[in-house]
Formats: sequence, structure tokens, C-alpha cells
Amino acid sequence: MSHPKESIILGRLLQRQDPTYRDFHKKLLPTVDPERLIGVRTPQLRSLAKELSGTPEAEDFLASLPHTYYDENTLHGLLISNGKDISWVIAQLDRFLPFVDNWATCDLTRPKIFQKHLPELLPKVKEWLASDHEYTVRFGIGMLLSFYLDRAFQPEYLTWVASLHRQEYYVNMMIAWYFATALAKQYEAALPYLQSHCLEQWTHNKAIQKALESTRIPPEHKEILRTLKRKQEKE
Repeated sequence: MSHPKESIILGRLLQRQDPTYRDFHKKLLPTVDPERLIGVRTPQLRSLAKELSGTPEAEDFLASLPHTYYDENTLHGLLISNGKDISWVIAQLDRFLPFVDNWATCDLTRPKIFQKHLPELLPKVKEWLASDHEYTVRFGIGMLLSFYLDRAFQPEYLTWVASLHRQEYYVNMMIAWYFATALAKQYEAALPYLQSHCLEQWTHNKAIQKALESTRIPPEHKEILRTLKRKQEKE
């Protein structure tokens, strides 16, 4: 049974429903039952999360897992992302991530506080990468992409991601995004992973595709990447 305050938050989500957006969004979320989409636009979810953060209503809502709707789950992730205490954020993620069932909720959950705790967060990132749950692994890769490709970068993080041999589409797509971004930010370190065929063929080619589409990668690097595309391997 839902908490009364959770029902209040659900009511606020329903007030923000946009049927046109719902019809559009359901095409982007094939893993989510369309009946579980309210149709609240992401800026409105962010605004509501900002308004609710730290309130008793939010506390009750965060305690009310599992939720019914995609929009509730995404609001949940955004509320965690606004957390100011690293221990609280980690504890909330431990409860929440097993319930994440789509790429959008996963990718919109980006705790801002992590930026201040990058060294001590690394063991947790490794734990997420080792999970059996598809979207927990995707989340871990996303954290490396968002927070560890600039000043906090270490070459070993590329190996962590390249070592993930998974079958799930949404894990492999995030691996591709990670390496495409690494090619933009840490080209010399990332390139050998493609030259040595460290990634699965589909992921390898998708990473190159995304890198070629990037405006952050110079033409001379793109020319090299074009030569590294792999043809379909015969069985």
C-alpha cells in the first residue's frame, strides 16, 4: 500500500501529464510498459525534485519502493541526485538501483555530490560494475563517464569498462558511449583499446560510430578511427 504522501506526489505528477509527450516517450522506452508512463517532461520532473528535496513528503516517497510509474522512478532518481550527504546518497542508491528498469531513469540519476568524493567512491563504482543487474552496471559505467574522464582520470578505468563482457544491449550501448567520450577526452589512452580489439565487435563499431558523430573529436583522429571499423566476423 502506498503512503499518503506518496499518493500526494503521484497526484502532482498526474497534474503535469502531457499526453503528446507520453506518446512520443513510450517509443524511446521499449523496456517499459506504456501503461506505466504518465508523460511528465524531464524539466518538470527536475523542477519537482528540486521543490521536494529534503521535505518529509520526499522522505516518505523515497521509502515507498517499488513505485508503479516510470515517472515516479525517475523522480526518485532525481531526488537522490540532489542529496547533500554522500553516505545518504549511497544508501539510497543501494535501495533504488535494483528497481531501475530502463536507460532513461538510469542516466538521469547523477548525484552531484559525487564530484566532491571521487577517490573514496571508486570501490563503490567497482561494485556497481560487478553487479548482475543490467542497469546497475550501466549506472556504474555512467559514473565513470560523467566524473572520471577529466582531471580524475586514470588509464585503468578504461580497462575496468573494457573488461565487461556482457550480453545486455543497454550495458553495451553505455560501454560504447564511454569509449566514444574517452576518445574525445583521453584519446591517446583510449585508442589502443580499439586498435587491440578489446571490445565486443558490436560495441567496438558503435563506439567508433558515436565518436565519428562527435564534434569534440578532430578530423585527423576521425580518419584513424574510420580505419578501425571491424567487419562482421564469420562464424
